[in-house]
Amino acid sequence: MRSPLRRLGPAAALGLALALSGPAPGAGAAEPAPAELTFATDTATTTPGGTVQLSMTLTNNRTYDIWFVHQTIDPTWLTTQRPDLKYGFTGCTLATAAGSTPCSGTGPANLGANYGTTVPPGQSRTVTLTLQVAPDSGCNGNIGFYSYYYAEFSDSANASGGPVHTPETRVLCA
Repeated sequence: MRSPLRRLGPAAALGLALALSGPAPGAGAAEPAPAELTFATDTATTTPGGTVQLSMTLTNNRTYDIWFVHQTIDPTWLTTQRPDLKYGFTGCTLATAAGSTPCSGTGPANLGANYGTTVPPGQSRTVTLTLQVAPDSGCNGNIGFYSYYYAEFSDSANASGGPVHTPETRVLCA
């Protein structure tokens, strides 16, 4: 039995092979996410009774303003498996051009309101949560979180992302 590709000819066979293998490298370069959420901590370790500053930066990569953000933050599964680790969010600040201002909504509720007013195209907003480790917390364990977010833009488009994971903080014995 003859191959159906023989009837198509070499040019058609080459075209079919290229179509099945996808675009050439660089031909379909991925666009950045419309909104991007990143995390950083001021330290990788702490001790019971210590604090860690967890910064969340939301960047608007679109050409329209971000009008609304809904964001959650929850402990990772491994963090929940260590009931001896005791911690909580005790503070929240929003960095602005004029300095820092207090924000609200710390915890797994809607953190998006903390980013303040509209986020213009190409700009970012950074919110810093204070993670307080209890003095009687266990140690030699990691505390980490993950987040999902949803953003709405002034052109009525929306974007969602996640999970975005925070760096883990190791609670060391003193």
